[in-house]
Amino acid sequence: MENNFDINNLVRENVKRMKPYSTARDEFKDFDIADMIFLDANENPFENGVNRYPDPQQISVKEVLVKQKSVKTDQILLGNGSDEVLDLLFRAFCEPKKDNVITLPPTYGMYGVLANINAVENREVLLSDDFQPQIEKIIEAVDEQTKIIFLCSPNNPSGNSFSDESVAYLLQNFKGLVVIDEAYIDFSKKDSWSNELDEYPNLIITQTLSKAYGLAGIRLGVCYASAEIISVLNKIKPPYNVNELTQKRAIERLGDTEKIKAEIESIIAQREKLLKELLDVNFVEKIYPTEANFILVKVDDANKRYDELIAKGIVIRNRTTQPLCDNCLRFTVGTAQENMKLIVALKEMN
Repeated sequence: MENNFDINNLVRENVKRMKPYSTARDEFKDFDIADMIFLDANENPFENGVNRYPDPQQISVKEVLVKQKSVKTDQILLGNGSDEVLDLLFRAFCEPKKDNVITLPPTYGMYGVLANINAVENREVLLSDDFQPQIEKIIEAVDEQTKIIFLCSPNNPSGNSFSDESVAYLLQNFKGLVVIDEAYIDFSKKDSWSNELDEYPNLIITQTLSKAYGLAGIRLGVCYASAEIISVLNKIKPPYNVNELTQKRAIERLGDTEKIKAEIESIIAQREKLLKELLDVNFVEKIYPTEANFILVKVDDANKRYDELIAKGIVIRNRTTQPLCDNCLRFTVGTAQENMKLIVALKEMN
């Protein structure tokens, strides 16, 4: 399969034809606004810090990301969480009741949910027993209506990263979009695929400030892609999709690089301690390798052990209903105190 990638072959026809909504702020973005009087957007004129609409392009946040991630401003789209970014991809590139996408279970459940919401067929190709993409089966599942392949790496719920060779092969041989969900990349030793944006025109990376950056409550997702792809997404995104409070909090947190680094190092250290302690829990049958901030384990009876932990006031994730995850539980790495409580509880259940 030769990769003759052309973005124009992927964009939905109605998206190509549509005229994007123009905000009041778009009309004077090239002017110095310091001394302007705003009587255009029907806002409350009394200043309180959030009485004006936020920057629709979140330029201040993007400027920070440009410096930290070595990407260009026009290669970034910000969304109301990664879920909005993923939804925009469906809406921009997948024709309802016609096109299809490929997902690789067990994986993040929202890919399938968004496919259903957008009336797009979701073709599931199971990962291998060691949770790696089965390239030949993926390629077999591709047809002319396949628009996107979703890769979650490090993968949720398994925790492992996909091999560079597998990802590169899909980027080189699939003429649609390859989306790499890197929600957990900060806990991995692997480099982000955002370093390869200029190499692969069909590459899209999604990241989030919800995990390593500790900002799950502000809902900020990030998309890195070619300027051409970002332009299409900007055309259809809601005009003010990232609020002012989120933008301000993101800039504040992104600037605290030393604290973020220390927290990531602490989580990784706690992850390694948990991995060792879990070896001494007699009903744990298998511990899967992880490069994320969680650990997937196979136990004797997932439903029973889940209920026992709930009774002890500890909430984890039961993944036993997911493909290849029979009797598997997923533990998020918490603080040292939280992790010790988990281990004590598990050993009491022996």
